[in-house]
Amino acid sequence: MTTAGLVFAAAAALIHVYIFVLESLRFDQPATWKVFGVKGPEAAEVIRPWAFNQGFYNLFLGLGAALGVFLCAFNRQGTTAYVRGAAIALFCCAVMVAAALVLLVTDRRKARAALVQGLAPALAVAFLLVG
Repeated sequence: MTTAGLVFAAAAALIHVYIFVLESLRFDQPATWKVFGVKGPEAAEVIRPWAFNQGFYNLFLGLGAALGVFLCAFNRQGTTAYVRGAAIALFCCAVMVAAALVLLVTDRRKARAALVQGLAPALAVAFLLVG
């Protein structure tokens, strides 16, 4: 079960790093505006500072989950490093799930985005808690 949790945590990390790329590095592109429902360059200019900052939140969560997976992958189960890695991955994934729930609760039209953002970390949390 723990292995499945770590696989989902790694997937969640990749998804959140990709979201960082969209929000912080590619937000000046009309294709990215479409992903976030931005209505034109004027709106994008207003939203850009928020998106840039939000992207870094996603990057840090993704890197945290990746660090947890890395610590587990290169240490034996039961060692202090492994347990800490699992705890880091679990915490970062739980925060990702909470953020996805906030997105869903505040705007039901964002259910698809919440699912993309929250499914892998939710499965990671479930499997890590069982494992």
